[in-house]
Amino acid sequence: MRHGAVGLLVAATVWACGKAGPPPDGAASDTPPSEEPPVALNPAPPIQYPPRLFDQRVEGEVVLRLFIDSTGRLAPESTRVAESSGYSGLDSAAVAGAPRLRYAPAKRHGIAISTLFLQPIQFRHSQSSQPGAPAAPAVTVPEPQPITRPPVRRATPPTDTSRRDTTARRDTTKRRDTTKRRDTTPPPPKPVTDTGGRSASAFPR
Repeated sequence: MRHGAVGLLVAATVWACGKAGPPPDGAASDTPPSEEPPVALNPAPPIQYPPRLFDQRVEGEVVLRLFIDSTGRLAPESTRVAESSGYSGLDSAAVAGAPRLRYAPAKRHGIAISTLFLQPIQFRHSQSSQPGAPAAPAVTVPEPQPITRPPVRRATPPTDTSRRDTTARRDTTKRRDTTKRRDTTPPPPKPVTDTGGRSASAFPR
């Protein structure tokens, strides 16, 4: 019994020493992501709420497609409306104020890169903390969003649904006569020679 207990104790000690311990705290968080999106630097959104639409209590969200270079400079000529709010006034206000947006460039493996991204612009009525006070216009610029590209689908060639005629074509109009023609006419009579050396016909005249 003593030898069995010693064997179990040795086996348990070897298993405990060979078992991997837990990863150190903060090891996963210390690894930087491969890509970092651009960061908005404006302390306040430089986009104005259209007064007429605000008075009509019109709200909406516009999604702009923006392009910045590796220094964070925005290219205004590349600004497009990716998703409309449904109101041309809100869309125009977002496009007009987009050149005043400031960004820190996107990074890939810690290196600044140029990138194309989506920027939502929200037009909302902010309620005042005081009861009875009118709502104030509020324009918010949420965090930029990366552009997700759909997977490329390879075009498949169209299948030929027409049926091909695999039967052999037979020419029924021109049939060759492969049968041998038999001559049914009787042969001509053979000449008969007489004793005098003169030939005579086989039939008497």
